[in-house]
Amino acid sequence: VQLQASGGGLVQAGGSLRPSCAASGRTLDTYTFGWFRQAPGKERRFVAGIDWRDDSTIYADSVKGRFTISRDNGKNTVYLQMNTLNREDTAVYYCAATTAWRWVRFASKYAYWGQGTLVTVSS
Repeated sequence: VQLQASGGGLVQAGGSLRPSCAASGRTLDTYTFGWFRQAPGKERRFVAGIDWRDDSTIYADSVKGRFTISRDNGKNTVYLQMNTLNREDTAVYYCAATTAWRWVRFASKYAYWGQGTLVTVSS
């Protein structure tokens, strides 16, 4: 599976962005997709996940109610709608794919990664 992330950028606090992750390669309906983020000097952390098979979703507590993960079958693309952004959301955002929903929160269980897209939230 090849992943291409895009859609990051600079936004003011309270604003919105919608990064996307275009996927190609093997049949996508056997994968779980996740978004992770890594702020400067910090470890990579789980943000949100979606299962291509049944649309199950899950979120980190820090983004619950503000972020929405979704997929577009026709475009083989996963989106992360981010609303009410704050400075703590500033990070490089990565999309990734793994083969099992039970691993959705664990970065070490993802075999496929996109290149990352930078999100900067200014005050």
